[in-house]
Amino acid sequence: MSRDRLTAAVAKIAHASNPVSFSGAGLSAESGIATFREGSDEDALWSRFDPQQLASQEGFLAAPETVIDWYNWRRKTLAGAKPNDAHVSLAKQPGWTHITQNVDNLLEQALEITGIDSSPVLHLHGTLLKDHCNAECGYEELIDLHQAPPLRQCNCGGYMRPSVVWFGESLPAQIIQSAVAQAEKTDLMLVVGTSAQVYPAAGLIEIAVSNGAEVIVVNTECHGRTGARVTELVGEAGKLLPELFADSC
Repeated sequence: MSRDRLTAAVAKIAHASNPVSFSGAGLSAESGIATFREGSDEDALWSRFDPQQLASQEGFLAAPETVIDWYNWRRKTLAGAKPNDAHVSLAKQPGWTHITQNVDNLLEQALEITGIDSSPVLHLHGTLLKDHCNAECGYEELIDLHQAPPLRQCNCGGYMRPSVVWFGESLPAQIIQSAVAQAEKTDLMLVVGTSAQVYPAAGLIEIAVSNGAEVIVVNTECHGRTGARVTELVGEAGKLLPELFADSC
């Protein structure tokens, strides 16, 4: 990675007055949170299932117990996870808004650790920490990650399901509206751990650029984003973010 690029990125952050982070799975990977198709040998049984089928309304209706078991495996993994250096570096920055595609709570944990709890976190794809009624009666409840409940029914008779966005479902209207508003007014967007290929979330970067924002991309692979206001840094978020914020922490 070019030190000149890193230096340029540090300068952009220093001059930002309304910064926003936009994160994906790469932000939490160093905390041991596997992506859909990853997992340890002991969890290899899930490799036999298609994640797009498990994370869908069709899959839930066909095999609700299997879907809930899969999500509870993910919740068990999250229960033992801790924020990594990338989470903590972001959490130490006052005045930032955090937009994430992740369904974990590691950024919130980091904010609690650092004491900067006024920074909002917008979860585009929902959260593993809640369940709601699949029959859409409006009932929802918080989940204990250490003791996630098995498949169960709501009082209305519908099944309870994780409060995450499944394939084919729309992003939460209020959350995406807030995210778009932030992308429109930010002067710097720090993109961390996402290839930004899935829309409408990926469109937030385009909105930021079209409104004159500087963009810094941190990822383990180069995705070739170009432009006078785009700086791409290749490497692990847990190593690069502390360097980006070294002078501001």
